[in-house]
Amino acid sequence: MNVKCPTCKKEIEWEDAVYRPFCSERCKMIDLGTWANEQYSMPTEDAIDFEQMSENEEVH
Repeated sequence: MNVKCPTCKKEIEWEDAVYRPFCSERCKMIDLGTWANEQYSMPTEDAIDFEQMSENEEVH
C-alpha cells in the first residue's frame, strides 16, 4: 500500500517505510520540531478567556 508522507507528501510504500508514517528521518524530525514549538493546535469551540473569569470561578 502506498501512502503520502505527512510532511513532504512524497509517496512511500507503507510496509517498507522505516520511519512511517514519514518517508525519512528528516521529515520525522521536522514534524517533531513543529510539535515542540507548539505550532500544532487542536481547535476548540469553548475557548477559556482567563481575563474575563472572576477569581471565584473554577475551571474544571
